[in-house]
Amino acid sequence: MLNLQNADQIWLENVIAKLRDKMDVVCERSKNKIPYTTRNGTHDNQIEKDINWWTNGFWGGMMWLMHHETGAQKYKEIANFTESALDACFHQFYDLHHDVGFMWLPTSVANYKVTGNPESRKRAMHAANLLAGRFNLAGGFIRAWNDDTASEDTRGWAIVDCMMNLPLLYWASEETKDPRYAQIAMRHADTALEAFIRPDGSVNHIVEFDPFHGGVVRTYGGQGYEDGSSWTRGQTWALYGFMISYTHTGKPEYLQAAKRVAHYFMANIPDNGVIPIDFRQPKEPAYEDTTAAVIAACGLIEIAQVVGEHEKEVYLNAALKLLKTVDATRCDWTTDSDQLLIGGSAAYHHKDIHVSIIYGDYYFMEAIFKLKGNDLYLW
Repeated sequence: MLNLQNADQIWLENVIAKLRDKMDVVCERSKNKIPYTTRNGTHDNQIEKDINWWTNGFWGGMMWLMHHETGAQKYKEIANFTESALDACFHQFYDLHHDVGFMWLPTSVANYKVTGNPESRKRAMHAANLLAGRFNLAGGFIRAWNDDTASEDTRGWAIVDCMMNLPLLYWASEETKDPRYAQIAMRHADTALEAFIRPDGSVNHIVEFDPFHGGVVRTYGGQGYEDGSSWTRGQTWALYGFMISYTHTGKPEYLQAAKRVAHYFMANIPDNGVIPIDFRQPKEPAYEDTTAAVIAACGLIEIAQVVGEHEKEVYLNAALKLLKTVDATRCDWTTDSDQLLIGGSAAYHHKDIHVSIIYGDYYFMEAIFKLKGNDLYLW
C-alpha cells in the first residue's frame, strides 16, 4: 500500500474530482466515437478513419476506469460500444499487428474481468492467438508491423512497445491454464532484456534480428531523435512493461530491469518536470511529450508498491512530481474541450507534436486511480 502525505492526498482528491466532472461531460459528446487525437477541442473518430489503429482500445479503457470509479452505467455502455466496434478488425486479418494487446486488454479483457462476458473472453483469446502467431522462434521475439505497413523488410524487427502487449499473453495463460502463451511472452521479455536495455538503463526503440537464425543485426532510432538516442516514451514502455511482466511471473530479473530503466528515467527528469520527446534531443526546439510522463508514473507507482519501505518514496515521489506537473501545467480541465492532456507527441520526426493523444489521457487517469489504491488493473 502507498501512504500519501496529507498534502498529496488532498491534491489527489482534487484531481479525481476534476476527472469525474470532466469525463461526465466529455463521454456524452464522444459516446459514439473511438478517439485518437483532439482537434480544435473535439475528439476525432477512428471508427471513420482506421478501425485497426493501435490506440483504439484506450478510450474503452478510460470508460472502464470511470465505471469502476463511479459505478455509472453510461461508462460501461460506451465501453461496450467501443469493444463491439473493434470486431471489424477481425475481418481484416492481414492488417492486424503486434499491438493487439493495446487494443483488447483495455476493452475485452477489462469487460471479461468486470462482467464475465463470454463474448469478451472470445475476442480477447482470438487477439491473444494472433499475437502469439507473430512469435519468431529463431530470434525469440514477437515481430513488429507487417510487410504492407513499411517500406523496409521488417521480418526481423521488434520494438520496445511490445512489452505492453505481453500482458494479453499472460492473461491468456492464466485464463486457459495453457502455459504456451506465457512462455512466448517470457521468451520475448528475455530477448528484450538483452537486446533493448543498454548498460546505462536507456532503451533502444527498434531492434532488427536475423529472422532465420536469431541474433541482433542492428538498431534503429525509430520514434526518437536518432539511432542511439533515448526516446522517452520508449523508456516508459520498458519501465512499465517489465514491471508488468514481473507482476505476472515474479521473475526478479524483470523487476531489476524495470528499476534500472526507472533510475535512468528519474535521473533525466528536468527540474521543471516536463519530459522531452527524447532525453538526447537538441535543446531547441524544446519538444516535449506528456504521454511519456504519465506512462512513467504508472510504472513508478507499480514499482513503489513492491519494493521495501526504504525504497518506496524514491519511486513514489518521482511519480508524484510527474503527475503534479502534468496536472498543473499540461491538463485542460475545462468541459468545453474533449482533450485532457496537452503536449503529447507521437514521435520526434512527426507532424503530431504537442497535441492531445488518447493514450496520454488514459495513462494519466490510470496513474491517478493507482494512487487512490482501488484501481481496476487492466494489464
